[in-house]
Amino acid sequence: MAPDLWTFEKKARAVGCRLIAGVDEAGRGPLAGPVVSAAVILPDGVDLPGIDDSKKLTPARRTRLYDRLYAAACAIGIGVVDAAEIDRVNILQATLCSMAIAVSNLRPGPDHLLVDGIFTIASDLPQLAIKKGDSLSISIAAASIVAKVTRDRIMTQADALYPEFGFRLHKGYPTRSHRDAIVDYGCSPIHRRTFKGVREYVK
Repeated sequence: MAPDLWTFEKKARAVGCRLIAGVDEAGRGPLAGPVVSAAVILPDGVDLPGIDDSKKLTPARRTRLYDRLYAAACAIGIGVVDAAEIDRVNILQATLCSMAIAVSNLRPGPDHLLVDGIFTIASDLPQLAIKKGDSLSISIAAASIVAKVTRDRIMTQADALYPEFGFRLHKGYPTRSHRDAIVDYGCSPIHRRTFKGVREYVK
């Protein structure tokens, strides 16, 4: 039987929380581009069939759900940390920072956080880190979809600036064609220069 994706939200509401934000990121693994996080507050019990971990959805389905989420959500916040900052502080710290920024951009603000992964973020709000939360919490799954679609659109825009790298196709992930482009052309301004597969070609 499929898990009840509202379980964690129901537990938070049972202790008096009303504005519960799911928080997730996209873009920890790529060699280029930012890490992007989203924080999403959903109305209690809203009907959103098809919501799931963004990695399990096709791009077309993610886009449809992204539009539905923006229509249905109480609030959505986005946090973006660029490649230069990722290189400066490391990808884990940049990810946690992008999550905190996403939460800070929620209007209205939340009173409880459900955070994907094993780490909590810098916040005074009560929060719960949930391993594989994007498959267990509807709010986190919603955040994973918003973060993924937002980041994919950023990388599609980057493709127009640096067409030789093919960002529109692979979104900065380490595909064979992307690695070959780095060998041929070196690094663009949005490459993560501390990452293996890029640092070897920094001039």
